[in-house]
Amino acid sequence: MALVLTWVANSLAIYAVAYLMRSVEVASLLDAFIAGAVLTLINAIVKPILVILTLPLTILTLGIFYFLVSAFCLWLASQLVSGFMLRGVFSTIIAAILVSLISAILTKALTRASK
Repeated sequence: MALVLTWVANSLAIYAVAYLMRSVEVASLLDAFIAGAVLTLINAIVKPILVILTLPLTILTLGIFYFLVSAFCLWLASQLVSGFMLRGVFSTIIAAILVSLISAILTKALTRASK
């Protein structure tokens, strides 16, 4: 159930960030849900491996490198979903931060609502 809530939260967060930023494009709400599903799977499978592999850099930069790992995961999702596009490295990093924040808030709200 937690994976489904995360998927919905990621999807809505991607759609919201696409509305807020011109450099993030989502063709439709369906594409946002597909991108959310892909991002959820990437965050569940690929991101933990990347976090472990980049742990020395993350420690050396006092945690700032973690934002690049999140941005890479979002970029990877955009490469796998044709209706989801990101333009620019800096805007990808900002979009990843916004998606993470909005998704965390939505996941917390959805978890409370489902209880």
